[in-house]
Amino acid sequence: MARIKKKDQCILLLVLCLFFVMCESHNLNYTKYKQVSNMRLERIQRHLDRINKPPLFTIQSPDGDIIDCVHKRKQPAFDHPLLKNHKIQKIPPEIPKLKTSVKTDPMMSRDVVSNNSKSGVVDWQLWHQNGTRCPAGTVPIRRSEVHDVLRAKSLYDFGKKKRHGLPIARRVDAPDVVSGNGHEHAIAYTGGSEEIYGAKATINVWEPSIEVVNEFSLSQIWVLSGSFDGSDLNSIEAGWQVSPELYGDSRPRLFTYWTSDSYQATGCYNLLCSGFVQTNSRIAIGAAISPVSSVEGSQYDVTILIWKDPKLGNWWMVFGDNTLVGYWPAELFTHLAERATMVEWGGEIVNSRANGEHTSTQMGSGHFGDDGFRKASYFRNLEIVDSDNSLSSAQDISILAENTNCYNIKNAYSSEWGTHFYYGGPGRNPQCN
Repeated sequence: MARIKKKDQCILLLVLCLFFVMCESHNLNYTKYKQVSNMRLERIQRHLDRINKPPLFTIQSPDGDIIDCVHKRKQPAFDHPLLKNHKIQKIPPEIPKLKTSVKTDPMMSRDVVSNNSKSGVVDWQLWHQNGTRCPAGTVPIRRSEVHDVLRAKSLYDFGKKKRHGLPIARRVDAPDVVSGNGHEHAIAYTGGSEEIYGAKATINVWEPSIEVVNEFSLSQIWVLSGSFDGSDLNSIEAGWQVSPELYGDSRPRLFTYWTSDSYQATGCYNLLCSGFVQTNSRIAIGAAISPVSSVEGSQYDVTILIWKDPKLGNWWMVFGDNTLVGYWPAELFTHLAERATMVEWGGEIVNSRANGEHTSTQMGSGHFGDDGFRKASYFRNLEIVDSDNSLSSAQDISILAENTNCYNIKNAYSSEWGTHFYYGGPGRNPQCN
């Protein structure tokens, strides 16, 4: 009886407090007022009780995030029906190595601070700033709260990509390649017939401005396989994104995504559903990345590697040079259970045309790719993992941007940065409307 009363008190408190949803950011203030029914709040709370696992320890981040240190065997992954009997992979996989080292050309040296530098990967997330860490045997999980769900279109949509956000390179031969689905890209991609076992890149980190709360700007790697015009596309994704709707602010955050059915029912961002198995106690997926780059100032970048363990078949993620974050179990996928057939690298934004004109949401730094280093955002050292578990520089890539007056991409090759490109743009401008 006491439990029921406590629940009723919590619901009453939520009803009193949540006649509005306020999403505050360090440089934006999104506020939506909406009436919230008791029934909806109860549904939301039940969902949050499922995904927010009981923590052994809790850390308050300076940006307002709450990081729960959850026992690794109690994390959301194991709620998935295909993972009920899954054993966490204890033997670390062999991280792919580059076949031939990319030589540094002194004439090409640039002022870049990477997350694989001697400063250490732990310095790259805001929640580390107070010096507190999750205990051994736990994994850090960003806690989801009621207002996070209320910013989404619905409870079903919370933590999920919309299906019309499908990777665009698969539609290059389609007549509607410049489509009106609201998603715009500037990407590089491999051919669609290769046998690929992973991909890597180092991604410049910025803080693009977002015009309205339900738009986002991201920079990521897509590892793909399956039918590009059906309902069985498999995708594994990771990078950084600014999404006020998902996170409640305008900070760039490390994110992951997966789907095995073209974004229909399976998969989600980060750990907002069961699937991804986290093994690292220092990296919180969904947490803010800091510091970020500035125009004509210091440049910061992060390295992400996604690859298939040739022994057990799980798809692992590395952040930095050698920091294993966790893996997507092979059981989650159909086509990716074998290999990938395409990789995409680049930026994506949502253009909702809220005021009947093109959004001013920025991609990358907000500068066009033509502007180059210290102005435009970049992806460098694009690499592919082959069947021998070796890395090699991506060759014969194609580039694509649907509307080059709004966002564009310029690719190149150098001895230091290998295959790389600059990309992005400001969105709305006199040539983009």
